Amino acid sequence: MNMHTVRCTQSLYLAVAILAAFPVVAQEKPDLPQPSPMSRVEQRVGVTDFAVEYSSPAVNGRTIWGDLVPYDELWRTGANAATTLEASQDFRFGGVDVPAGTYAVFSIAGKSEWTIILNENTKGSGTRGYDKALDVARVTVKPVPAESRERMTFLFADTTDDATRLDLEWEKLRVSVPITIDTKAHATANIDATLADAWRPHFQSARWLLRSGGDMNQALGYIDTSIAVKPTWWNHWVRAEILGKLDRKADAIAAAERAQELGKGDAVFEGFFAADVSKAIAGWK
Repeated sequence: MNMHTVRCTQSLYLAVAILAAFPVVAQEKPDLPQPSPMSRVEQRVGVTDFAVEYSSPAVNGRTIWGDLVPYDELWRTGANAATTLEASQDFRFGGVDVPAGTYAVFSIAGKSEWTIILNENTKGSGTRGYDKALDVARVTVKPVPAESRERMTFLFADTTDDATRLDLEWEKLRVSVPITIDTKAHATANIDATLADAWRPHFQSARWLLRSGGDMNQALGYIDTSIAVKPTWWNHWVRAEILGKLDRKADAIAAAERAQELGKGDAVFEGFFAADVSKAIAGWK
């Protein structure tokens, strides 16, 4: 190996060593304005939450209706990823019943009327992957003139406890779809669900007093309130334990036996508590 080769080899090793000393950092992309920025609009209607996510294209000096958005052809109703409408409760979209969930919003623009579509496939790109069989609602609406908007915009308007209106505005045009909700039914269901669980706070308070060595008479008052709201094996078993602490053995046995009756078929009771309850009854006897 001649001296020139040695020098080249040494230079190569040195270059490799220098590169190895510096970690490779992925080059970050600069944060720049997008042609169609992402947007999100939200609205609560009574006890139902709605949200629309979409990319917002600009007019940018172009002819929109009948050109950029051709008439009588399926349109993604925005740009980039699918535009979506999310609802936390069942609702009516233009008079059509729709279950709670998230749906892609498609439309077919016409000169005198539009078709607004909610579709179950939210993962498509553009109109690719659209399947009419997955439509959950198709609503026909009339476009109306509106004040000029450079960027396509969704908004909720005229909102009450039972209704709202989803508007799409772009260029000098607006289309609207009425949305209605049976808020009374949803609120009643929420009340029923909450009251069905109303036994728990007093049960938990009584159990804490029992476990922490608190006032057993106070704990007994809490657990009796819990049972009055809804008898369960949980609160009867805690009542039995409290009565046992108060040396009211006959009452403790009766409460424990009621817990056994209510716990039949319950996996938690039979898997983790049944043996302890039986043992406690035997001890009190």
